[in-house]
Amino acid sequence: MAIKLLCIGKTSHEFLLKGEEEYLKRLRRYAVVSKVEIPDIKKGNHTPELLTAAESKELMRKIRPNDIVVGLDERGKEYSSTAFAKELQNWLNRASGDLVFVVGGAWGFNPELRDRFDAQLSLSALTFSHQMVRMVFLEQLYRGFSILGNHPYHNEGRVL
Repeated sequence: MAIKLLCIGKTSHEFLLKGEEEYLKRLRRYAVVSKVEIPDIKKGNHTPELLTAAESKELMRKIRPNDIVVGLDERGKEYSSTAFAKELQNWLNRASGDLVFVVGGAWGFNPELRDRFDAQLSLSALTFSHQMVRMVFLEQLYRGFSILGNHPYHNEGRVL
């Protein structure tokens, strides 16, 4: 089983790309984690509905029937880092395929892809760009694994 982060488009900001690479490197000690980028759909005269339909169709091509799929979405469930680590362990325990996290484009997901999600995760009540979400999520994934592995990276409850 692997963990995949499916994304629309490439990360265009160098500082975000470096952060993604750093956390992907750190995650290697815990799991096989990859970032899969789906090419941007050219906007042209497309409405948001047509764009999300086209993007979602391309994302669905990368998802297998036995994968557990978690959409990163502002309407998803918010977790503390320790609660996310527990949920991560639950997903890993029941996965017969890969554990796939999906970041949509600027307009989000269409209903067909949303219906395929096993869960929806919100990183915050704040709104982030879909490029920034990648790095923030990879850091939280690393934090979740460090919590599960009793690694001191996560210092919740420590008094200075």
